[in-house]
Amino acid sequence: MAAAPRSLVTCSGGGSSSSRILLAVFLAAALLASAANAAVSYDHRSLVINGRRRILISGSIHYPRSAPEMWPGLIQKAKDGGLDVVQTYVFWNGHEPAQGQYYFADRYDLVRFVKLVRQAGLYVHLRVGPYVCAEWNFGGFPVWLKYVPGIRFRTDNGPFKAAMQKFVEKIVSMMKSEGLFEWQGGPIIMAQVENEFGPMESVVGSGGKPYAHWAAQMAVGTNAGVPWVMCKQDDAPDPVINTCNGFYCDYFTPNNKHKPTMWTEAWTGWFTKFGGAAPHRPVEDLAFAVARFVQKGGSFVNYYMYHGGTNFGRTAGGPFIATSYDYDAPIDEFGLLRQPKWGHLRNMHRAIKQAEPALVSGDPTIRSIGNYEKAYVFKSKNGACAAFLSNYHVKSAVRIRFDGRHYDLPAWSISILPDCKTAVFNTATVKEPTLLPKMSPVMHRFAWQSYSEDTNSLDDSAFARDGLIEQLSLTWDKSDYLWYTTHVNIGSNERFLKSGQWPQLSVYSAGHSMQVFVNGRSYGSVYGGYDNPKLTFSGYVKMWQGSNKISILSSAVGLPNNGDHFELWNVGVLGPVTLSGLNEGKRDLSHQRWIYQVGLKGESLGLHTVTGSSAVEWAGPGGGTQPLTWHKALFNAPAGSDPVALDMGSMGKGQVWVNGRHAGRYWSYRAHSRGCGRCSYAGTYREDQCTSNCGDLSQRWYHVPRSWLKPSGNLLVVLEEYGGDLAGVSLATRTT
Repeated sequence: MAAAPRSLVTCSGGGSSSSRILLAVFLAAALLASAANAAVSYDHRSLVINGRRRILISGSIHYPRSAPEMWPGLIQKAKDGGLDVVQTYVFWNGHEPAQGQYYFADRYDLVRFVKLVRQAGLYVHLRVGPYVCAEWNFGGFPVWLKYVPGIRFRTDNGPFKAAMQKFVEKIVSMMKSEGLFEWQGGPIIMAQVENEFGPMESVVGSGGKPYAHWAAQMAVGTNAGVPWVMCKQDDAPDPVINTCNGFYCDYFTPNNKHKPTMWTEAWTGWFTKFGGAAPHRPVEDLAFAVARFVQKGGSFVNYYMYHGGTNFGRTAGGPFIATSYDYDAPIDEFGLLRQPKWGHLRNMHRAIKQAEPALVSGDPTIRSIGNYEKAYVFKSKNGACAAFLSNYHVKSAVRIRFDGRHYDLPAWSISILPDCKTAVFNTATVKEPTLLPKMSPVMHRFAWQSYSEDTNSLDDSAFARDGLIEQLSLTWDKSDYLWYTTHVNIGSNERFLKSGQWPQLSVYSAGHSMQVFVNGRSYGSVYGGYDNPKLTFSGYVKMWQGSNKISILSSAVGLPNNGDHFELWNVGVLGPVTLSGLNEGKRDLSHQRWIYQVGLKGESLGLHTVTGSSAVEWAGPGGGTQPLTWHKALFNAPAGSDPVALDMGSMGKGQVWVNGRHAGRYWSYRAHSRGCGRCSYAGTYREDQCTSNCGDLSQRWYHVPRSWLKPSGNLLVVLEEYGGDLAGVSLATRTT
């Protein structure tokens, strides 16, 4: 007989050792008293919703990574694909961009998103965090948090815990006020606090473990009325459930025998980075991983991602995470079904649901039926029976005998028998057709106008400081860009003035991209990469007698989203900055007077908007090859309802807006040329195993949501940093 379901209870955080003992007694008593009355509880086998054990299939859809007008369709496709639950993070930096100033509109309308999930008849798993990682800028933390006095992220730190608790309580209170928890008739059946902190505990030091326990206690103390989970947190204290993330989680066992086995992130693919190839995960292996988890007693599986979407604006983290967050998910970035992945998983979900009456009855019995083959059999007292027949061999198919019948098992596959007799699904036997996406250009030529930034002058917002200053401390991430400007005096006796052997300028930067100008002339750009964002510029520069102006434009490409104490990581020109080839030898410019300006003039004028674009005189086309140039054009929306994309492959690096909405950063950064080709689904998968686009652009197409467009007169604005070919920019629709 299974243990009685356990429900979520509430408690307060902190206190003395004696108060903690009393708290533990209170928790135990409350668990026993409220188990029978809880709308959502759990036992060893599964979550229990209104008295019924459930095998739950979930999928991650992040509301800010799509337009609100897309949400109903995405949610319906999730339901049609056999999902019970939609999982999402809650994005702190989107909701509190300035301290104490909250935003819950447009793509950040969390309440609207949750209510749409309820309308579709699905549940919600709300991952409040508020640290989310997610390849999201700064891991979801608002940048102002970095500058709270005395703060250290994700450790036993008073200022951090106070800010975190305030936000978590705000979100829980908002959900309660809208009646969105399951006990209120809403769809939220589960919540998450923190995110993958377990591996960080030893790294952050003595404050790690106390912080993890405080976070769990704080979350339970919000009285949300649903179970809380902590993923990759082996020491998650009762009643919080520890869960697994990864490509495979069949090895996972929760830290207490009364907790269910849950998989909060089954990775459907991997993220794309600028300079990297596009990862793919074969659906045969993904289905095999899920079936293997369920056959071993797993009761909750969430696909991360089910719809990845787009890192609109400057939301991509990393740094160097691409604007596309497609993730090779069952629903692609544009909202279209990825076949055969979506259909094959749907068919597996149907088989699992047919087997659910037996699966929830208890643990399986395991039979060895060969060297690499096993049978996992579930039986209930009322006669329900389900079996999973598995073949772990990575090359050989096999015919096995089970309960008097023969079954053919391909290599690295599992067959599901909902009645212990008929194999209705095999993970390696894909019956759904493969549908390839197609981009159909609908507009090849734009009537461009251009405006070039002045690279040799600063505006009234510029200010001077001694020495080089870290970029984020000045920009607070209000812009990707920071100008570093200084002057160098060249005496009349410098030998290079007569020889023409120009001095060499060297600039060392913490990243991520940098352009160098001397006396208004461009001397090129350099950039780092995902594995090493730091960079160095070294080049010979022409200088004249008297005062010379050195201007360095430092550009960020997303802030770090993971790591230990990443609030301490730096970006920008930290030096040294040196000038070699002078009579004196090498001159270090790092500690002299520098002038700083946050952002570009075009940003301050709002050139990406209809109103702001009229603030300057635009020239005719032809400025596409110049660095730091804004371009604008008008276009009509393509006919029909197919998703729309911009082909930016002919351009260099920059940002793009449509009708004032920020479609994201673009970058014609080529992926490495190694590793692509045929890949087998069989065998343990890794993120670099199956890739495409080797030697080609990491990202060429940029999503423009249909809801951003009007029938005619749409304003397209491009900020090009390096220079590119405007003639290659085109508009296309996507179909399969």
